[in-house]
Amino acid sequence: MTGHATVPASAATFLPNVRSVRAAIGGWAQLSVVQYFVAEAAVIDAWAGPEPYSRATGYISDLGAVSCGTYQGRAVCSPLHMLMNASFLVQGLALVLGAVFLTAGLLCVAARPGVQARRFHAGPGSTRPAKHWVAAVAIRILTGVSGAGTMIVGLVPEDYGSPWHFAGALMFFIGGGFALLVLGILWFRQTPVSWFLAACGVVCLAALVVGGVTRMDVPEPGLLERLMGYPVTVGLAAAGLVIAQRVHRERRSR
Repeated sequence: MTGHATVPASAATFLPNVRSVRAAIGGWAQLSVVQYFVAEAAVIDAWAGPEPYSRATGYISDLGAVSCGTYQGRAVCSPLHMLMNASFLVQGLALVLGAVFLTAGLLCVAARPGVQARRFHAGPGSTRPAKHWVAAVAIRILTGVSGAGTMIVGLVPEDYGSPWHFAGALMFFIGGGFALLVLGILWFRQTPVSWFLAACGVVCLAALVVGGVTRMDVPEPGLLERLMGYPVTVGLAAAGLVIAQRVHRERRSR
């Protein structure tokens, strides 16, 4: 497969098949997580609790609670809980598809138009390409963990009283935060978006640490939780856009 390579081709280099369906699905799957914000706004608008829902004080999971009542001292009533939980499932499925269909090779070169990727074994004495490849594989695994976590959140609402809900939320925050941080490092000096991705990862993980230390006993727990979750949603959508643009450019050029 030929391409507009800016580095000499060798047995250790290749250009991922960016024309394949799996590359397109992977890129747009990452981008599709933005549907979450539309669903969240609609569910908040339909909130029927005794007090108006506040993003600053209300937990995200309250929007997916199936029953109206008092949960951990909070008055919860979300008539559109099915929409919120469906959004969690769609978001999680999108992340899992991204993890499955995006190849490590494509992740390595997505932010470098025309540049070929190096295979995992780049030859004796060459360690840097292997590190890039390992980082790309780690990103796929972490993204998959994050996606599986948010699917669990959608399948097991908070008022079910199951520890799986909390475990799923942690999977989403930890997996997504580290995926963005590693991706920002992998794309460093390749695209300005790398700084944004790394910043999203840092904000998510820092908020997660604060939440763990304080056990969410802060004046605005909803805001703190959103500092954990929103950066993952926005950051992975931005990464999906970069990947999708690379796929689109390569398809047009060939």
